[in-house]
Amino acid sequence: MTQPLLSAVQLSSFKTPTENLALLERLLKQLPEQRPQLVVVPEAFSCFGAGDKAQLEMAEPMGEGPVQQRLSELAKQHQVYLVGGTIPLQAGERFAAASLCYGPDGQCLARYDKIHLFDVDVPDNTRQYRESKWTRPGGSIVTIDLGFAVVGMAVCYDLRFPELFKALRAKGADIILLPSAFTEVTGAAHWHPLVRARAIEQQVYMLAPNQYGEAANGRRTYGHSMIVDPWGEVVAEQADGEGIVSAYFDKEKLAHIRAQMPVAEQTRLTVSANVNEDV
Repeated sequence: MTQPLLSAVQLSSFKTPTENLALLERLLKQLPEQRPQLVVVPEAFSCFGAGDKAQLEMAEPMGEGPVQQRLSELAKQHQVYLVGGTIPLQAGERFAAASLCYGPDGQCLARYDKIHLFDVDVPDNTRQYRESKWTRPGGSIVTIDLGFAVVGMAVCYDLRFPELFKALRAKGADIILLPSAFTEVTGAAHWHPLVRARAIEQQVYMLAPNQYGEAANGRRTYGHSMIVDPWGEVVAEQADGEGIVSAYFDKEKLAHIRAQMPVAEQTRLTVSANVNEDV
């Protein structure tokens, strides 16, 4: 097998899924030719600029709807593993922020619902974020074996909870995905150190695409989509603007780092794989 490629898509979402799917379709034409390739787009890519209430109204049933159908088609068209950041899926009175992974055959291979919800106050023009008002938190830790690597799934605010990443490593993760919409204020303060720390701690590749710029609903996001290797080095990054950054997944480097510093075998503390009850 040729060396797999990891790619992070950076964009600033419009209000409607139709606009954002057209944007994604245009950006995916810029993908490098290397296959196999794992491509991840940011959190809430399909309707971030519309606001949380609008996302609830746009939520699709699992396995149906134009956004899921188009993600499947794009994965098959480009012959890549495509992770659609998150999209809103129906979940009763709230929606689930679901990260869906599609294979090169167009099949949905995995679903991860964001576990940790962004209920915080931030000194920016939005000021108060209350994701739990509209979003139902997930209850499962998800990994998927793509053949060339085991991939763990996380989303944005999950980054601040290292126990999730330790649990993903314990389930065999070699790469952890982090589609995000990190705010400009929190991103400038914490994005780089936290993404690098999770890579170093768990000795994994971090594939972290982020929204950038100011969305139509006034939310300002940090950009700086990046790929970090298991030694904590930033091997690819896009500070601002839309585009794609890519880097090779080096399994030999991963194995060497883990052999030289076998922290997973030396740990004396275990983390439960159970998720707290719904909030």
